[in-house]
Amino acid sequence: MAKAEINAGICGFHTTVIARQNEDGIIHLDITSECEWVRKLASQLQDVDPMKEAFWRRTSTPRIYELMPKCLAHPACPVPSGIVKAIEVEAGLALPADATIHVSRDNE
Repeated sequence: MAKAEINAGICGFHTTVIARQNEDGIIHLDITSECEWVRKLASQLQDVDPMKEAFWRRTSTPRIYELMPKCLAHPACPVPSGIVKAIEVEAGLALPADATIHVSRDNE
């Protein structure tokens, strides 16, 4: 099992992703979120093929990125990246490590 805890930023919403791989290699996602838009995305993204979600293909776009404009209000939402990271770790395609985006404004 891989788990990602995602704090999305200024919206203040928290999302938890639990990814579990079955014997066929499919990843089941259990996504809980305070954000209604992320919950909409989660309802359509329950079982995924990790190879299709973790890599760009010439013939297809990862399903999560196809669903984003239909489900999420903001293109900069970091939740989809966190979901993909949990998928990668559970599938053995990446090591677990935190990722950070630090945003500031320089008011000269």
